[in-house]
Parts: sequence; structure tokens; C-alpha cells
Amino acid sequence: MAISTRLMMRQGQSLVMTPQLLQAIKLLQLSNVELSAFIEEELERNPLLDRADDQPDVETPASRESVGDNESDYDGSHELSGDGDFASGGDGGDFSDNQDADWAREEFSTNAGDLASSMGTEVENAFDGDRSAPAADMPDAFGAEGLSATSWSGAPGGGEDGEGNNLESYVAAKPSLRDHLSEQLALAVNEPMDRMIGHAIIDSVEESGYLGVTVDDIAERLSAPVERVEKVLKVVQTFDPSGVAARDLAECLAIQLRELDRFDPAMQALVANLPLLAKREFQTLRKLCGVDDEDIADMVAEIRRLDPKPGRSFGGGTIQPVVPDVTVRAGSDGSWLVELNTEGLPRILVNQTYAARVSSSTSNSTDKSFITGCLQTANWLTKSLEQRARTILKVSSEIVRQQDAFFSKGVEHLRPLNLKTIADAIGMHESTVSRVTSNKYMSTPRGLFELKYFFTASIPARAGGEAHSAEAVRFRIKQLIDAESPSDVLSDDAIVLKLKEADIDIARRTVAKYRESLRIPSSVERRREKLALQQKSA
Repeated sequence: MAISTRLMMRQGQSLVMTPQLLQAIKLLQLSNVELSAFIEEELERNPLLDRADDQPDVETPASRESVGDNESDYDGSHELSGDGDFASGGDGGDFSDNQDADWAREEFSTNAGDLASSMGTEVENAFDGDRSAPAADMPDAFGAEGLSATSWSGAPGGGEDGEGNNLESYVAAKPSLRDHLSEQLALAVNEPMDRMIGHAIIDSVEESGYLGVTVDDIAERLSAPVERVEKVLKVVQTFDPSGVAARDLAECLAIQLRELDRFDPAMQALVANLPLLAKREFQTLRKLCGVDDEDIADMVAEIRRLDPKPGRSFGGGTIQPVVPDVTVRAGSDGSWLVELNTEGLPRILVNQTYAARVSSSTSNSTDKSFITGCLQTANWLTKSLEQRARTILKVSSEIVRQQDAFFSKGVEHLRPLNLKTIADAIGMHESTVSRVTSNKYMSTPRGLFELKYFFTASIPARAGGEAHSAEAVRFRIKQLIDAESPSDVLSDDAIVLKLKEADIDIARRTVAKYRESLRIPSSVERRREKLALQQKSA
């Protein structure tokens, strides 16, 4: 057969992931805080997006779902109210390569003809169904030759610039550890070279308060004698907070004990053998320190009163509180009400009226292209936010259905659950469920939990019954250890036997792994600690 060049026509189907679809998938896994920041950026960038914070709250069926307390009442075919199943559809086949086609198949982009015909109409709010502001509320001042992105939806009250008063602007900033140490260095050191060495040391102090580099590194970087760097380091170690700039835990505790005038030879021996203290080898420590039982107990208590991380009192920056994405509460009929938490998110509207006015009043092709692109982006964003909200609600509602016993009876009744079970029940792909449950939190009557918490491994039952959740087994292990007495401390093998009596088939190494994940010491260390506490109380 001769090799030749031929022109052939072939028909096929494929799904092309546009940049908007890829960004929509990324939008799905953002947390509430990250999503709020993203929306704020879009509000500043797009003049056709308007805040709807001044609109009254309207509850839509898409923001709440009632979940019955009987799992048999749910057949897996429940659909959220709205405009059909947004998470599936299309005839493009299985998009297994990207594993997100079940969520992203709906086309977000709109062609230019549809944009032109849609101008002047109103678009529903992404979360609460509010309509865009009437034309009377829109500004009249915009030029025919250029676009104005001036906001007309400023917050009520405030100063002449239209911005509300921010009380946080009047709060004094908390000094950092570096600033606090630098102020003391300016008073304690006069020599310019020593002050430069001191600043280098302070710059190398970590947030925990420990020196992050060696003295040799600082001396080499500054071309200074090691002895001089050691001398300045001793000065910095006298600064507040006590124990700062220490090179390890033993030196940190020693600095604090010296300031308390408690660093005697016995305490020096105790600080020099901190690994034995961590293992609760009190009998060996008594011999090394040359003290009796009462003295070693007092010395250990004094060590525990010290601060092992002196720099943490200054913090490492602003701590962002966790904002729940979903709220679960009990209904009057015994069911569970699953609601989206949209209070922390800015509500946005597409200002179609403003877009129509600008488009009709300008003949500049560049301006028209700009406003068309802004309108397309705004429509895509509102649709993406609505789909994100509905997807989170679907997944959360199914989690509540699967873990109904946990919400009713507690962690002991947490069932084994994986992503595939949820994905099959709601008709989505596992990767979509994984993105939904990442960085999302659920507020329940039993506390605040990450959605990932409800997905646990399965521990088989001994008699072939229903499997047990790994989290429930951890809780049972903690209960057994908390109930033990000093004279009857349970070893890992003994815990295995007790769990088998409760129809839980588990290996000893698995018990040890769960115990270590709970930061519970071994049976030998627990026995020493309990006996020491018993002797001290006696």
C-alpha cells in the first residue's frame, strides 16, 4: 500500500473547557472568605455589577432544603427546586478526562447577539432572586465618548466620599514581636556595630520566639566575630518576653528559670533531660536530680508554668474566624433543615439598564466591545454563583441524610462514608463532591464541622454486621482510656479485646495509630503519670 497524503472528514463530539468553565470549577472549591474577596475584586473591576445589600432578604427554595430523619424516606431522586438539574445535562458524552463535566457542562458564555437582545431586561440575583434596581435609580451622568465606572450604590451614611465609617480604622495596631524587641534594643545597646548585630538577631527570631539561624550564620553574614555575636545574643535574651531568642527549648526554659532565680543544680539536671520528662521517667529523673518525690513533682509543676513559645503572645497576624457555609438545624417535625449561609457573601446584581444606556449612547466600537465583555462576565458570574450555591446545598443535604444518626445520637453513630456514595446519590462526579467539601464548614447543633469530617474510613464489624466509622472508633478508644484507673491502665492489646467485645474488628497497630492521632501517650507513660498524680494528691 502506497503512502500518500489524503484529506478526510471525520465527525466527533468533545467538550471544550473554556477559561470561564475552568474558573467556574475553581470557584466551586473556594471558601466563603476567598469567595468574598473574589466578588469584591469583580465589583471593583466590572461597572455593570451592583451590590444588592440594600435589597430585602427573600428566601428562595434554592437556599433551604428539609431533610427527613428517616433515611428510607429518601430514594436518591430528590431534586432541588429551580430551573432543572444544573449539575447534569448536555449530550457531549462522558467527560472523564477532566472529571468535572457533570458540573460544568452548562454553557456559561453568551454570544454577542444574545447580549444585545438581553439589554434592558432584568437578571435574578445569584442567591436570593432579587431583581436589579429600576432605571430611576440609575445615574444620568455618563459620557457618549467614554465610560464611567463611578459607583452609584454607596453605603448609607458615612462621610463626604460616600463611604461608611469603619470603626476598625481607629483601632491601634498591635505591635509585632520584631518591633517590641527593636525598641528594647535601642535602649540596651549603644555601640553601632552591636546594634547592627542585634537587629540581625531580631530579624532571625521566628514567630514562636526562637532564633531561626545559628550564631555562626549571623557572624558570617555580618563578617563579625562569633564571640561578639554571642555577647549581643545574651543581651537580646534578657529582653521581654522572657525566653526570647533561645536556640532550643532547653535554653528557653533555662532563661525563664534564671529570671525567676530557680535555676539551681537540680533544675539544671531536669532541664538537661527533657526527653525523659516527656516520657514521664520520674524515677530516673529523681536519681539524676538528687531529689525526692515531692521535690520532683514541684519542679515539674514549675516547668509546666513556663512558656515554651514566648513569641506567640504577639501573634503571627490576624486570625480569620471560620465562617460556616451551611447551617443545619432541627425542624419542628423531627426533620433537619439545611440552609445556605449567604450572610457573609456580597449579593450582586447585573445592571442591565446601565449597560443598555451606555451601549445606545456611544458610537465608539471600543466602548461597545468593553461593555459587551463586562455584561458577559457579569452574567457568567451570577450564574456561576447560583450553581455553586445549589451544588453546595445538594451535597450538604445528602451528607445530612447519610449521617442522620450522628446528628440525632452523637459521634458514636457516625457512619462510614466516602465521596462515591454521595456522588452516586446526587448524580455528580466524585471530583465535584471533593471540590465542594474542600474548605467548607457546616454549623450544626453538635458544633462546627468541616464537610470532610463526615467522610471516614470503614472499620469492619466482627460478626459481619454493619461497618463502623473510623471516627466513631477513635471516640470509643478515647472513652475507654478516659475511664481507666491508675491500677488498671489499658494496653493497646487490651483495647483491641474490648473493641472486639463491642463487635469491632480492629488490629493492634490500628489502635496504636488512632491513639497517637489523639495525642494519647502509651500505657506505660499513662501509668506513670496517673501514679504520680495519685501520690501527689495523697
